[in-house]
Amino acid sequence: MSLELYFLRSSEQKIVNDMLYYAQKLDVSNKTIEDIPQLEIYHNFYGLTRKDLGLYAMKDAQVCGAIWCRKLNKEHNSNGFVDEETPVMQIAVKPEFRNQGVATFMMDQFLQEAASQHKNLSICLSPEDKKFFEKFGFEEVVGAQRESYIDKTPCIVMTKALELKEVVRPSDGYDPSKWLD
Repeated sequence: MSLELYFLRSSEQKIVNDMLYYAQKLDVSNKTIEDIPQLEIYHNFYGLTRKDLGLYAMKDAQVCGAIWCRKLNKEHNSNGFVDEETPVMQIAVKPEFRNQGVATFMMDQFLQEAASQHKNLSICLSPEDKKFFEKFGFEEVVGAQRESYIDKTPCIVMTKALELKEVVRPSDGYDPSKWLD
């Protein structure tokens, strides 16, 4: 698999918008991002503050996935909100690239990047996605069940405590075929 990772920058707002569609499973609900105003907090003005961190994966010159987080406050009313110091995360892989290790590839590097800036991450997800996040050390927040903005089905909140450490990048001996700055 020839995947390349890139930082999500403010000039790549379209990638965030496009990938939010898949992160929120709108591709299976016949809805658009514009149909769900609550989703604006996850993509509007992405990358214009230090509250945002993300990366995207490319394969064969196509964006195939993205993962990002954003610090929010209680007033945003995010399903994944835990506290003002814990960024809420989103992750998406386009359907044609699923089950090829893209999400795992992105998550491995993203957790290193996030750990350099944050103590925790949170995410709100459907219960069927729980196992994927558990393998990365995410734990369900007891009593934090929410309702999906999209179809009103139950969703759960998971958090991960991050160990603050220095990020390993290509210039530090990291495999440069995995990460392009």
